[in-house]
Amino acid sequence: MNKAELIEAMASEAGLSKADSKKALDAFINATTGALKKGDRLSLIGFGSFSISKRSARTGRNPQTGKEIQIAAKNVVKFKAGAELSKAVN
Repeated sequence: MNKAELIEAMASEAGLSKADSKKALDAFINATTGALKKGDRLSLIGFGSFSISKRSARTGRNPQTGKEIQIAAKNVVKFKAGAELSKAVN
């Protein structure tokens, strides 16, 4: 499912227009991004939680040349599914 399909599904499920659904999805994405940038954890009970994890710098290898390269440290987003979501998909 891509973003357009998600917007359409949200609109039909909630009885909203596609424009309102797009605004709601964009607001959710912006709020989630803002919270994660600040280092906060976002928990949606039953759905799951988003958090930031720090990945340290490391040495990697270019698969084409075999030459070692340095990979910079960075923050990565982690998602852990909630119990209700896990149960629903199994």
